[in-house]
Amino acid sequence: MGTKPTTLALLISAMLCATSLNAVAAPTSTQSIPSASTESDMTMDETIVVIGRNQTNPLNIAANVNVIDAADIEMSGATNLTDLLRGQSGIQVSDNNSGAVFSMRGFSASQAVNNTLILVDGRRLNNIDISAPSVESIPLNLIERVEILSGSAGVLYGDQAVGGVINIITKAPTQTAGGLQVGGGSFDTYEVKGDVSGAINDTWRYFLAGSYNQSDNYRDNNDNETGSILGRIQYQTDVEDFYVEVNYFDNDRQAPGALSLAQYEDNPRQVASFSDGEYSHEITTAVRSGYQYQLTDVWALGADLTYSDTSMSSLLFGSAGHIDRDLLSFSPKATANYPLANGALTMVAGIDVSRGEADFDTLYIQRNNQQTMQSAYVQATVPLTSTLSYVVGGRYSEVTDDLTDQLLYAEGIELDNDAHALELGVNYRPSVEHRFYVRANDNFRFAKVDEQAYTPLDVQGLDPQTGRSFEAGWDWTGATQTVKLNLYRLDLEDEIVYDGSRTDGPYGGGANVNADESRRFGINTTYEVQLANDWLLGASYDYIDAEFTQGENEGKALSWVAEHSGKAYMSYDFADHWQTFVEGVYTGERYMEGDNSNAGDKLDSYVLTNVALNYQRNAWTASLRVDNLLDEDYVGTGYYSSFGNGYYSGTGRSFRITAGYRF
Repeated sequence: MGTKPTTLALLISAMLCATSLNAVAAPTSTQSIPSASTESDMTMDETIVVIGRNQTNPLNIAANVNVIDAADIEMSGATNLTDLLRGQSGIQVSDNNSGAVFSMRGFSASQAVNNTLILVDGRRLNNIDISAPSVESIPLNLIERVEILSGSAGVLYGDQAVGGVINIITKAPTQTAGGLQVGGGSFDTYEVKGDVSGAINDTWRYFLAGSYNQSDNYRDNNDNETGSILGRIQYQTDVEDFYVEVNYFDNDRQAPGALSLAQYEDNPRQVASFSDGEYSHEITTAVRSGYQYQLTDVWALGADLTYSDTSMSSLLFGSAGHIDRDLLSFSPKATANYPLANGALTMVAGIDVSRGEADFDTLYIQRNNQQTMQSAYVQATVPLTSTLSYVVGGRYSEVTDDLTDQLLYAEGIELDNDAHALELGVNYRPSVEHRFYVRANDNFRFAKVDEQAYTPLDVQGLDPQTGRSFEAGWDWTGATQTVKLNLYRLDLEDEIVYDGSRTDGPYGGGANVNADESRRFGINTTYEVQLANDWLLGASYDYIDAEFTQGENEGKALSWVAEHSGKAYMSYDFADHWQTFVEGVYTGERYMEGDNSNAGDKLDSYVLTNVALNYQRNAWTASLRVDNLLDEDYVGTGYYSSFGNGYYSGTGRSFRITAGYRF
């Protein structure tokens, strides 16, 4: 049911490439990852669609890519995107009980929001401020697959594509169908999801999906009520693709606040002192449209236009406040595919233009920042032989912040910055079973709109964070086994971090700073074996050595980065229509977030054990999933401060039962 002999074996041989020309205009293309064959002479080039901005043969571009398809989601029994990504190799999750962030390649909880780029059908989900992207707005029943690129992608995506890129592909209106799913479980959790799609005529189709969730959640004063609606209409012919999409998301959630160490050890579920009754309420509306035209057999032109508007009201830290933010972006591009004797030469060139504004109105903060960004990029992949290819590309970006802040910039200030990225990679596959690649990719990120106004009193604006990623990898794909090895080094300059140990911040405490140079060296290994038709076993291990390499903290470990992490999992189809899944996810010791001088003690390591029992018969599905089966106590997020550390507890044992029907 969920076990497929070599699904990951196929997927890990994928490289950084673009989605199909159709997917550019219709981001929810029906292209998917078919079940893998068990034959040793299988081919990989024809069955893989991975992250990127232009279609290409998987031989052409070197990168470390993993794809979670619909069968993998079903096998895991996960009920939300956070739990699904928590079990993925190379991803560390931090959760402050109000929203999760995902760290790749060794970043802290606060940095992960800004250094891991999250896309939905190619649209940026990251906010223009440091607020975590609302992954809750994408229910699992809406997801066709999740594409995960580990490593920098500064040329293709620019700002924030530093540690990795997660692209969530939603379902497409390709057939007349629909489904309904209901669920419930621990902490008085109830949920309903549904979708329907169909044809208006030969060229026009529609898709409509909705979800609703309410829960008391693990901690006191942490209730949530969340709903989302997505509607899409799509036009498609042999040479044209056009779509319009509207998404509405409403998330009303109480905020339990950070606990002191004594409070956490006494009762990790309690609400923090002075946080009772605090909440945040986010309402986001996003409208997106795209058009693609196949100009010739070689060239295609396309463009995406996106507008999102968010209104957030809150009562936090004893103060009522309101934040409004909006973002308008326009991304035209041209793609080419030239047939050559050794394969296809592909090229993508485009412009990304965006204008965002954030207006903060709280008791302590009166701030407005309008951020404008322009970028131009080009990337080409060139086959040298039938087994050897290289990729080369570059991007240049400029950003302007028009900032007003009642404390630091009462008269307003204009901050201008620019950055660039270059890329060079080589990929070699001497046989179907083996693949080797090396890759160098620049990366950068600009300070978020609110980071620029929370600096030391004598600092006017933050410099762009810049860096370079080097990596090499080897994949071996057999009929029933897969081995993957990836080594990387990530060097950063002027890394934008929050330093909680400072006393010269705007309010006498911590501040955002350009930190000293840092270096991250890592190794990722994965192994998967299909023992029999009904048994699938796998394991992964990640090692990250992350430290400052310059300045007063030279040799100190970067905070909130676990040096060791890993996962082991098993899937077993034990009877007709029945399948069980078990995983253990290990996170090693790490310093508290913001403890850049390593002054405090490390947090303890922990293992989360999750199990699922799944049933499928014809159009009916059902699942029982238990997260944190052993009820492990662990810190979901922890912040270091000279005034006292703050602890957000991870979720204890919980179960969820779901049932669904598709028609």
